[in-house]
Amino acid sequence: MAQMTATEKQRYLEEFEQEFQRTRRVLAAYPKDKLDLRPHPKSKSAMELGWMLVLNQYVVIPTLTQAELTPGGLPTIPGTWPEILSTFDAAHRDAVAKVNAIEDEALNRTLKIPVGPKQMGEMRRGKALWFFLSDTIHHRGQFSVYLRMADAKVPSIYGPSADEPWS
Repeated sequence: MAQMTATEKQRYLEEFEQEFQRTRRVLAAYPKDKLDLRPHPKSKSAMELGWMLVLNQYVVIPTLTQAELTPGGLPTIPGTWPEILSTFDAAHRDAVAKVNAIEDEALNRTLKIPVGPKQMGEMRRGKALWFFLSDTIHHRGQFSVYLRMADAKVPSIYGPSADEPWS
Protein backbone atom coordinates (compact mmCIF):
# COMPACT_ATOMS: atom_id res chain seq x y z
CA MET A 1 0.00 0.00 0.00
CA ALA A 2 1.39 3.41 -0.97
CA GLN A 3 1.84 5.94 1.78
CA MET A 4 0.00 9.24 1.28
CA THR A 5 2.06 12.40 1.49
CA ALA A 6 0.41 15.30 3.27
CA THR A 7 0.02 18.46 1.27
CA GLU A 8 1.35 21.77 2.50
CA LYS A 9 -2.24 22.80 3.23
CA GLN A 10 -2.84 19.70 5.36
CA ARG A 11 0.42 20.18 7.27
CA TYR A 12 -0.35 23.86 7.81
CA LEU A 13 -3.90 23.20 9.05
CA GLU A 14 -2.64 20.60 11.52
CA GLU A 15 0.00 22.97 12.94
CA PHE A 16 -2.33 25.97 12.82
CA GLU A 17 -4.87 24.09 14.96
CA GLN A 18 -2.27 22.87 17.46
CA GLU A 19 -0.81 26.36 17.87
CA PHE A 20 -4.30 27.84 18.19
CA GLN A 21 -5.06 25.47 21.07
CA ARG A 22 -1.78 26.31 22.81
CA THR A 23 -2.31 30.04 22.35
CA ARG A 24 -5.93 29.80 23.51
CA ARG A 25 -4.80 28.21 26.79
CA VAL A 26 -2.23 30.97 27.32
CA LEU A 27 -4.76 33.73 26.61
CA ALA A 28 -7.41 32.12 28.84
CA ALA A 29 -4.93 32.01 31.74
CA TYR A 30 -4.39 35.77 31.77
CA PRO A 31 -6.01 37.69 34.67
CA LYS A 32 -8.59 40.23 33.46
CA ASP A 33 -7.59 42.72 36.14
CA LYS A 34 -4.02 43.10 34.82
CA LEU A 35 -4.64 43.95 31.15
CA ASP A 36 -2.76 47.24 31.48
CA LEU A 37 0.49 45.45 32.42
CA ARG A 38 3.31 46.92 30.33
CA PRO A 39 6.76 45.54 31.24
CA HIS A 40 8.57 48.48 29.64
CA PRO A 41 7.42 51.82 28.19
CA LYS A 42 8.22 50.51 24.68
CA SER A 43 6.28 47.26 25.29
CA LYS A 44 2.67 46.69 24.35
CA SER A 45 0.17 46.33 27.16
CA ALA A 46 -1.10 42.81 27.85
CA MET A 47 -4.37 43.76 26.14
CA GLU A 48 -2.53 45.03 23.04
CA LEU A 49 -0.28 41.97 22.89
CA GLY A 50 -3.27 39.66 23.26
CA TRP A 51 -4.86 41.51 20.35
CA MET A 52 -1.73 40.87 18.25
CA LEU A 53 -2.44 37.16 18.66
CA VAL A 54 -5.99 37.72 17.41
CA LEU A 55 -4.73 39.67 14.39
CA ASN A 56 -2.50 36.73 13.44
CA GLN A 57 -5.70 34.70 13.05
CA TYR A 58 -7.35 37.46 11.01
CA VAL A 59 -4.42 37.89 8.62
CA VAL A 60 -4.89 34.40 7.16
CA ILE A 61 -7.83 35.40 4.98
CA PRO A 62 -6.23 38.48 3.38
CA THR A 63 -3.04 36.45 2.90
CA LEU A 64 -5.03 34.05 0.75
CA THR A 65 -7.27 36.56 -1.02
CA GLN A 66 -5.51 39.89 -1.49
CA ALA A 67 -2.76 40.82 -3.92
CA GLU A 68 -1.03 42.96 -1.30
CA LEU A 69 -1.06 43.10 2.48
CA THR A 70 -1.06 46.60 3.85
CA PRO A 71 -1.78 47.91 7.33
CA GLY A 72 -5.40 48.61 7.97
CA GLY A 73 -8.60 46.82 7.18
CA LEU A 74 -8.35 44.73 10.32
CA PRO A 75 -10.74 45.20 13.24
CA THR A 76 -9.87 47.49 16.08
CA ILE A 77 -9.17 46.18 19.55
CA PRO A 78 -12.33 45.49 21.56
CA GLY A 79 -12.82 46.84 25.05
CA THR A 80 -12.84 43.66 27.14
CA TRP A 81 -10.80 40.49 27.57
CA PRO A 82 -13.81 38.19 26.97
CA GLU A 83 -14.31 39.98 23.63
CA ILE A 84 -10.65 39.36 22.76
CA LEU A 85 -11.10 35.65 23.49
CA SER A 86 -14.34 35.30 21.55
CA THR A 87 -12.88 37.26 18.62
CA PHE A 88 -9.80 35.01 18.69
CA ASP A 89 -12.05 31.94 18.48
CA ALA A 90 -14.20 33.36 15.67
CA ALA A 91 -11.21 34.57 13.65
CA HIS A 92 -9.67 31.11 13.92
CA ARG A 93 -12.84 29.36 12.74
CA ASP A 94 -13.06 31.73 9.75
CA ALA A 95 -9.38 31.24 8.91
CA VAL A 96 -9.65 27.44 9.03
CA ALA A 97 -12.71 27.52 6.79
CA LYS A 98 -10.90 29.71 4.25
CA VAL A 99 -7.78 27.54 4.18
CA ASN A 100 -9.91 24.40 3.84
CA ALA A 101 -11.76 25.93 0.90
CA ILE A 102 -8.72 27.09 -1.07
CA GLU A 103 -7.10 24.93 -3.73
CA ASP A 104 -3.67 23.57 -2.81
CA GLU A 105 -1.98 25.22 -5.79
CA ALA A 106 -3.20 28.65 -4.63
CA LEU A 107 -0.57 28.49 -1.88
CA ASN A 108 2.09 28.80 -4.60
CA ARG A 109 0.77 32.15 -5.83
CA THR A 110 2.49 35.24 -4.51
CA LEU A 111 1.40 38.41 -2.80
CA LYS A 112 3.14 41.60 -1.80
CA ILE A 113 3.87 41.75 1.88
CA PRO A 114 5.91 43.98 4.20
CA VAL A 115 9.36 42.39 4.47
CA GLY A 116 11.17 45.16 6.35
CA PRO A 117 10.76 48.75 7.51
CA LYS A 118 8.95 50.60 4.71
CA GLN A 119 9.84 47.75 2.35
CA MET A 120 7.47 45.49 0.39
CA GLY A 121 8.45 42.21 -1.25
CA GLU A 122 6.84 39.25 -2.95
CA MET A 123 6.18 36.13 -0.92
CA ARG A 124 4.53 32.85 -1.75
CA ARG A 125 1.14 32.65 0.00
CA GLY A 126 1.99 29.33 1.65
CA LYS A 127 5.22 30.77 3.02
CA ALA A 128 3.33 33.83 4.29
CA LEU A 129 0.92 31.58 6.22
CA TRP A 130 3.86 29.87 7.91
CA PHE A 131 5.46 33.27 8.56
CA PHE A 132 2.37 34.49 10.42
CA LEU A 133 2.13 31.22 12.36
CA SER A 134 5.74 31.73 13.47
CA ASP A 135 4.85 35.29 14.44
CA THR A 136 2.02 33.91 16.59
CA ILE A 137 4.45 31.58 18.35
CA HIS A 138 6.83 34.50 18.91
CA HIS A 139 4.14 36.76 20.42
CA ARG A 140 2.73 33.91 22.50
CA GLY A 141 6.20 33.48 24.01
CA GLN A 142 6.21 37.16 24.90
CA PHE A 143 2.73 36.81 26.36
CA SER A 144 3.77 33.87 28.54
CA VAL A 145 6.28 36.20 30.23
CA TYR A 146 3.43 38.66 30.88
CA LEU A 147 1.52 35.79 32.52
CA ARG A 148 4.35 35.18 34.96
CA MET A 149 4.71 38.92 35.65
CA ALA A 150 0.97 39.10 36.37
CA ASP A 151 1.30 36.26 38.91
CA ALA A 152 -0.85 34.02 36.73
CA LYS A 153 -0.28 30.33 36.13
CA VAL A 154 1.63 29.58 32.93
CA PRO A 155 0.07 26.61 31.16
CA SER A 156 2.04 23.88 29.47
CA ILE A 157 2.90 24.98 25.92
CA TYR A 158 5.36 22.46 24.42
CA GLY A 159 6.22 20.75 27.65
CA PRO A 160 5.75 21.11 31.36
CA SER A 161 5.72 24.51 33.03
CA ALA A 162 6.35 25.35 36.68
CA ASP A 163 2.56 25.57 37.04
CA GLU A 164 1.69 22.47 34.97
CA PRO A 165 4.37 19.86 35.63
CA TRP A 166 3.99 16.60 33.75
CA SER A 167 5.10 14.40 36.61
